[in-house]
Amino acid sequence: MDKIESYLEGKMPEMNNLLEKLVNIDSGSYNKEGVDQVGDIIRQKFEELGMYVKVHRETEFGDHLEIKYKEDSDPKIIIIAHMDTVFPEGEAEKRPYKVIGDKAYGPGVSDEKASHVSVLYALKALMDNGSDAYKNVHIIFNSDEEVGSRTSKGIIKEAAEGKAYSLVVESGRPGDAIVTERKGIGRFVFDVKGKSAHAGVEPERGISAVEELAHKIIKLQNLTDLEQGLSVNVGLINGGISSNTIAPEAQAQVDVRVRNMDQANEITSKITDIANDEEVKGTTTELSGRIGRPPMEKVEGTEELVNAIRSVGEEIGMQIQEVSTGGGSDAAYTSIEGVPTVDGMGPLGEFSHSETDEYVDLKTFPKRTALLAKTIERLSEV
Repeated sequence: MDKIESYLEGKMPEMNNLLEKLVNIDSGSYNKEGVDQVGDIIRQKFEELGMYVKVHRETEFGDHLEIKYKEDSDPKIIIIAHMDTVFPEGEAEKRPYKVIGDKAYGPGVSDEKASHVSVLYALKALMDNGSDAYKNVHIIFNSDEEVGSRTSKGIIKEAAEGKAYSLVVESGRPGDAIVTERKGIGRFVFDVKGKSAHAGVEPERGISAVEELAHKIIKLQNLTDLEQGLSVNVGLINGGISSNTIAPEAQAQVDVRVRNMDQANEITSKITDIANDEEVKGTTTELSGRIGRPPMEKVEGTEELVNAIRSVGEEIGMQIQEVSTGGGSDAAYTSIEGVPTVDGMGPLGEFSHSETDEYVDLKTFPKRTALLAKTIERLSEV
């Protein structure tokens, strides 16, 4: 067994205890107190390692953490993790951390509190095994990833400047897989206005916003092209005030997933055209929204990064595979800046956001953490 992996095997009781502590804290995106409690634990742990921690204070969301060897250091690897989860307050008390066999369960255990532990112990493993590679990382722990990184994307983009590599620690995927491509995500809202009238007495005086929206929904759904990795989904609709009234207003909320930025620009234009088209005379439509999270695309240097991770994986008995996914992450914000980026560098887990099934595979925890540590070391040799 590799010495880093062996070291981490010996640290598993500590790692498990810390993971339990983090999972048993409610830290939904809008639970600032809970996210900051998680952040305080993380800050203390990294300061105990002698790392410099800058706290970016927030009011609506939790504070963000920026961690380096020294304030004035110039590391070449950015590592990104998020502290927020999707779960409401009280979820940790309802179903606290538990271990069944080789799997750990609890709210946010895979997405992505196990990754917090993994990043910390990857650096500890490097330090305690005489490697200076821990000095070459710039770590961002943000608090609002699950709601689009509204206040942290600027911090991430600034930190990405001048970086040679980006490692994002969303959970690892089955089959020793890492994530090399993610779709971009858009949210659009159609607000249609018509004119109310009694549906039985004088329907001719009305202008149905619901009818107009129905035409638009069909057009929107027809934009989907799964072979090209494009999906458009009208997921929420509402409208009207009663069944016997011509609807004066209606709304649709639309989710869009795109493979690349060319596709993003093209679909935004088509959605705008649908909003501007008038099928029911006299209606008006207001369109809001945009492609908020860009796609994570391969850039120059990505293949080199993937090959380095593959080589490290082989050293510890892993056959690294690549996967792409329709879900978004902060990896988009470094790849769009031209930084070679790989996601899924966290411990192996599945079923994120599930109230019952989300888990982390503890038997892979030391190996996946060793992969992260040794990748940092390998990239620091370049």
